[in-house]
Amino acid sequence: MRYTLFERQRDLIILLARILLMLLFVTSGWGKLTGFSGTVDYFTAIGTPLPSIAASVAVVMEFGVGILLLIGFYTRPLALLMSLFVLGTAIIGHHFWDMVEPAKSANTIQFFKNMSIIGGLLLLSVTGAGRYSLDRR
Repeated sequence: MRYTLFERQRDLIILLARILLMLLFVTSGWGKLTGFSGTVDYFTAIGTPLPSIAASVAVVMEFGVGILLLIGFYTRPLALLMSLFVLGTAIIGHHFWDMVEPAKSANTIQFFKNMSIIGGLLLLSVTGAGRYSLDRR
């Protein structure tokens, strides 16, 4: 049986995908963690319900779950959980459907970027973490 380059490098490509998907979450989560009071203030300013709890959830999901997905630990269920988190943040944070320009255009793009990220997370939940992960052990 002949394998294409991508099939031979499947695990390496999945590792690269995990890294690229999680860069945003880990860096954003770290910023929220190290500037936690500012994160709570921001969530309060935009009208997020229970801003302290929401900020804590954001830190746990973005930084904590982001690190776990980066190293490939419980990848399938955590990728599904992260996809739900991203959906929630898209709906709460980028509700372009009731905005006016120029916020509408910017938030439309952000909303659909979140949908694209969800697509990557769903694919990761199906493929698993690959050979270069803690799941493999």
